[in-house]
Amino acid sequence: MNYENVEILFAEDSMDDATLTIRALTRSGFTNKLLHVKDGAEALDFFYCNGEYASRNKKENPKLILLDLKMPKMSGMQVLEKLKSDPDLKSIPVVILTSSKEDPDIEKCYSLGANSYIVKPVDSSNFFQAIEKIGMYWMILSQSPH
Repeated sequence: MNYENVEILFAEDSMDDATLTIRALTRSGFTNKLLHVKDGAEALDFFYCNGEYASRNKKENPKLILLDLKMPKMSGMQVLEKLKSDPDLKSIPVVILTSSKEDPDIEKCYSLGANSYIVKPVDSSNFFQAIEKIGMYWMILSQSPH
């Protein structure tokens, strides 16, 4: 796969949630350049060109990161902290997309530099609408510094 044109990096370990999110983004026209990774370690491998991403051009980064918090190997919070502390990556918008409504998680994510924190709606029609709005805002309306 060509990793040079990834516009959205989506880190989510739940295949059910990933399928719903990808379906919603597809319906909205935002998946032509989406890469789904299954845990935080794989997300960092992508950004730092390790493992299967070793041949990726490190200067070509996505326009948006959708990040779940509760993932194996490395949590979304750890990924967020690493990305936002890296001068080359900190300007990429990170949207936390999680089921956690815990105030400490919300506060910690914003203090680490998250651009948005969205609790996944339980109802599938509300979920589709939320994902569609995320795509519309971050991929079309929001202006990036690049």
